[in-house]
Amino acid sequence: MPEISLALIARNEAHDLPACLESVKGLVSEIVLVDNMSSDDTARVAESLGARVQAREFDSYASQKNHALGMASNDWVLHLDPDETLTPELKAEIAALFKNGAPEKDAYSVPYINYFLGRRMRHGGLAAERHVRLFRKSKAAFGGGLVHEGIVVKGSVGALRNPVSHNSYPDMEEYLEKFNRYTTLAAQKLHVSGKRFSYFKVCAVPFEFAKRYILRLGFLDGFPGLVWSAVCAFYVFVKYVKLWRIEKGERQ
Repeated sequence: MPEISLALIARNEAHDLPACLESVKGLVSEIVLVDNMSSDDTARVAESLGARVQAREFDSYASQKNHALGMASNDWVLHLDPDETLTPELKAEIAALFKNGAPEKDAYSVPYINYFLGRRMRHGGLAAERHVRLFRKSKAAFGGGLVHEGIVVKGSVGALRNPVSHNSYPDMEEYLEKFNRYTTLAAQKLHVSGKRFSYFKVCAVPFEFAKRYILRLGFLDGFPGLVWSAVCAFYVFVKYVKLWRIEKGERQ
């Protein structure tokens, strides 16, 4: 078994965790999870599947995930979100990387297969998504702050062929549950970075819909493609409304 740690964070992910953790079975030698004060059985489910769990109150996605990296005892780390699973092909490809010793690169990006409302999304901005998910923690860390964090690599990055399966929102209830938190964090991040509200940005929201649904061919994904384009545009609208509220509160 390669000396790889799976590091992840979670909040109320008891439903998604089993598939995620089962998908790495036999590939990783350790699983570490940072639990953001879940109110469901996230911690118990993770521990029953072999994870070492620490509770930590959320401050930002980047610091939460960096804390998980600090828990990992191996230099090589695989990072997944609880609603992501390795495809069997990707699992075999990663195992082959380590077959004859340490891989040549310091990090590897992987393509994504995204599902929304039960449908595989091939358009609307989701078709060519790639993220670094396997890396040396001595050469990489999470940056980006409150939300939309990413892995910053100080070294060489390779590309793997086979994908991660990302079943992000199987129903609208789960999407809306996270929508309020994500838009609040996104507005706070804009404010902290010095960005300011403007009517122009709100008026540009219809273009966000048109960009995804027409220019990026979201209409080819059927009704889920229409819904995805609409909620992405609404996300931008709500984010800027919340930024306006932050600025208004400061003035008062």
